[in-house]
Amino acid sequence: MSSRLYERIKTQLDSLRKEGTYKEYQYLVSSVGGRSTIEKYGDVVMLCSNNYLGLADHSQLIEKGIEALKKYGAGAASVRFICGTYDIHRSLENKVAEFLHTEAALTYTSCWSANTAVIPALLNEGDAVISDELNHASIIDGCRLVSKGVQRLVYRHADLNSLEEKLKEVTSGGGVALIVTDGVFSMEGDIAPLPGIVELARKYDAVVMVDDSHATGVIGDTGRGTAEYYNMLGQVDIITGTFGKALGGAGGGFVAGRKEVINLCIQRSRPHLFSNSLPPVLAAIALAALEYLEEHPEKVRSLRQKVKYFREQLKKAGIAALEGDSAIIPIMIYDTAKAMRIAARMLEEGVYVVGFGYPVVPEGQARIRIQVSDALTYDDIDYSIEVLKRVLNEQK
Repeated sequence: MSSRLYERIKTQLDSLRKEGTYKEYQYLVSSVGGRSTIEKYGDVVMLCSNNYLGLADHSQLIEKGIEALKKYGAGAASVRFICGTYDIHRSLENKVAEFLHTEAALTYTSCWSANTAVIPALLNEGDAVISDELNHASIIDGCRLVSKGVQRLVYRHADLNSLEEKLKEVTSGGGVALIVTDGVFSMEGDIAPLPGIVELARKYDAVVMVDDSHATGVIGDTGRGTAEYYNMLGQVDIITGTFGKALGGAGGGFVAGRKEVINLCIQRSRPHLFSNSLPPVLAAIALAALEYLEEHPEKVRSLRQKVKYFREQLKKAGIAALEGDSAIIPIMIYDTAKAMRIAARMLEEGVYVVGFGYPVVPEGQARIRIQVSDALTYDDIDYSIEVLKRVLNEQK
C-alpha cells in the first residue's frame, strides 16, 4: 500500500497541533445537567450543551426509556419499510405533527438525516433550492445532494433583499423554488426573519423549509419554535428538527409538513429507505419529552429568564456578545487558537465552553459559544461570568 496518504494525514494533524487548533475530546463520566463530571476536571458548569430545557437526565424521560427498552429491545434492526416500523414511531410522529401544527411527520435517526433526506427527495430537474449562507452543514449537504438540473443558490444571511433577488432568478423557469433556512442559527444565535421569508414565498409561489433544531423547545411561548415565536404556527410548509437538543438530547430527528411531503419522503428519501429506523427506545424518550413540554410550558419561560439574566450580567461585566433571543450567546474572539486557549483555561477553572473556529465558522470569525440551559442555577451563571471575565483579561 502507498504510504503517501498517511504521510499527508500526519502532516495535516501536526499542522493543527502547531497552530493550536487541534480538537481534543473531553470525556463525561456523569449525565448532562447544569453541572456534570468530566474526566480529569471533576465537577464543572456546563455551558456547551444543547440540553436547553435540562431534560437530558429527567426522571420521567428515563423511566419511559427503560419501559421502552424492556418492551421493544435495544434496536429495530431494520429499515422502516421492512420490519423497522413500531407503534411507538406512529405515536411519536403523530405527536410531532400535533405539536407543530402540521398534517404529518416522519422520524429519522438524526436531523442531519432528515435534512439530507427531504431536500433531494422534493426537488426535480428545473426546480431550485435557495439557502441562507449561514445554514447548518446538514442543509448544505442536503442541497448538494439534489439531482442534476436543480439550481442551487445562496442568499446573504437573513437578507430579504438578497433572497428576493435569488427568487427572481429562478421563478421565470417554471419550476418549484424551495427556500431553506435555519430557525435559530447555531453559531450566531439569531432568529431567521420568518415573516419576510413567508411573504416572499407567497409572492413568488415558493416553498419554505425551516430547520428548527435549536428552536424547538427553546423559543415561542410554549417551545414550538420559530413559527410560534412569530405567531405563525401552521404557516411554514416544512419543518425539520431534532430530539437531540432541548427535547432530552437522546437523539433522532424529524420532518413535519403536509401529508404529501411525508408520503413522498417515505417512498423516495434515501436515509429513510436505506438506514435503520430510529430505535424505539429513543422514540419513547422523545415522545415523553414532548408530552412533558406540553404539560410544563413554564420550562420555556424559566429558560428565557435565565438567558435574559445571563445577557444582563455579561453586559454588567463589560463582555460583548452577539445579540439574539435564543439560548445561544456567542462571544466573538476572531482568532481560532485564542478561542480554544480561552476555552481550555475556563475548563481548568470549572466552566466547560468550547471555542469554535474554521471550518465550523468562517475564517477569522472564531468565537466562544455559550448555550444556556434551564438546568443552570443563577449561582452557576454568576460563577461562569466571573471565570469568563478573568480568563478574557488574561488572554488580552
